[in-house]
Amino acid sequence: MAVYTHVPAEEIDAFLSRYDAGRLVSAKGIAEGVENSNYLLETTGHDGSGHRYILTLYEKRVDEADLPFFMDLLDHLGARGCLVPRFIADRDGQRLQTLSGRPACLIEFLTGISLTEPTPEQARATGAALGELHRAAEGFPLERRNTLDLAGWHDLAARCGEDFDQIAPSLAARVRDELAFLDAHWPADLPRSVIHADLFPDNVLMLGDRVTGLIDFYFSCTDIRAYDLAITHSAWVFSHDGGNFFADRAAALGAGYDSAHGLTDAERAAFPILCRGASLRFLLTRAYDWINTPPDALVTRKDPLAYLRRLDFYASANPAELLGA
Repeated sequence: MAVYTHVPAEEIDAFLSRYDAGRLVSAKGIAEGVENSNYLLETTGHDGSGHRYILTLYEKRVDEADLPFFMDLLDHLGARGCLVPRFIADRDGQRLQTLSGRPACLIEFLTGISLTEPTPEQARATGAALGELHRAAEGFPLERRNTLDLAGWHDLAARCGEDFDQIAPSLAARVRDELAFLDAHWPADLPRSVIHADLFPDNVLMLGDRVTGLIDFYFSCTDIRAYDLAITHSAWVFSHDGGNFFADRAAALGAGYDSAHGLTDAERAAFPILCRGASLRFLLTRAYDWINTPPDALVTRKDPLAYLRRLDFYASANPAELLGA
């Protein structure tokens, strides 16, 4: 359920009157996603032909002060050929609006579908798209702190406390042990850049084996560049429950990234640790939501143990098999 704020069609049509977008034909709430309220709009278009847009209303999890960073980042990436949805300005040049008491933006619609079971060829295309994103991000002048970094993981773990053990026996101790390991081994001197930080299959649009769009940049921030590949790796090369590792997808993802950007020797050596951090990050956010979301809420809780299984895999994996090297 991703429509937290209901907006009447009349208000959406009035909102569109600020833009050269035509009149509203239809507005449909989009169920995917958990951070914001999203609508797919169809309009007559300013030239009479039909057009589609995404209307996003930002809920409490997105800080309005961060929106200029996201907007400028997508402009920067789009100008360098990345397939990303740009924010659309109204006739007065304003991109950020207010609608139904929420910050709101009209965003370019990109064609394509999100995958549920990616193939190796699709993983390769995604690795290449991530590499192209990192190359295009070079020179972007703004920075945004990653609030879900190692310090953020400690904060989330403290807020969950012993409630971890409601999810699985001894999970609290396992989290403490992993945090201690990462405190001692997290790399401090790897290249940093703007990263997507959430490139799951549902944030990649594809037609066949071709990437048509990278979306949902609301976790993007400045952090270790190779950590972005580790997050993507954890999301693309396992079964949904984290129980099965697909070596062919992993090798293809790595080959795709190498074709567009590549890893330094130091990044490759640190990759298993970065993958452990990525797994802990999603274990913690899912555990926090699991503990704090009422069972009857209209938000589907995601299984934290799917990322515990990934974490256990990375902790014992042969580093050479992670990227097929």
